[in-house]
Amino acid sequence: MDTQRNGEFLEILKKRLTPGRLYHSICVAEQAKRLAEIYDSDSEKAYTAGLIHDIMRYEPPESMIKIIENGGTALTDSEKKITVTLHAAAGEAYLRTELGVTDNEILSAVRYHTTGRENMTLLEKIIYVADLTSEDREYPDVAEVRELAEKDLDKAVLRGLSFTIEDNARKNRPIHLDTVKAYNHLVERIK
Repeated sequence: MDTQRNGEFLEILKKRLTPGRLYHSICVAEQAKRLAEIYDSDSEKAYTAGLIHDIMRYEPPESMIKIIENGGTALTDSEKKITVTLHAAAGEAYLRTELGVTDNEILSAVRYHTTGRENMTLLEKIIYVADLTSEDREYPDVAEVRELAEKDLDKAVLRGLSFTIEDNARKNRPIHLDTVKAYNHLVERIK
């Protein structure tokens, strides 16, 4: 993506996101670009995906479900109930159908930035980890995940997935099947 398109995206994000979430998106874009440089990936593509990853964050669940389904993706009943992850799939569908984004790597990085998935691409891992380790993030293990991100991207993803699974289990919330599959895949790969 070129900088002109990122400028267009920024103007759209200013209308769709709160100032705090806009700041988060810019922080994720910067972290994604940095991680892409470390792991020899396309830093401009990473920046763009990081910038737009939360474009649908504040859409109501019913609207997100409609956007996802109108975009050609069928959701299971359990996926519809895990509303905290809907914005990722809705973001992919919105970017593709409404904003004309055609880069499948960017679209899938947006789609899986909250859940991960089995056999993630490099860009998907970068956006997943950038979302967890951006400058604005503050949670108990963020320093550990940031340190891992500098040395071993797979281990950083695995730590993020572990945190998500543990946190959801502790709060008696459902765990997205893509997260479980991503975790199992990486455990086997890292062994």
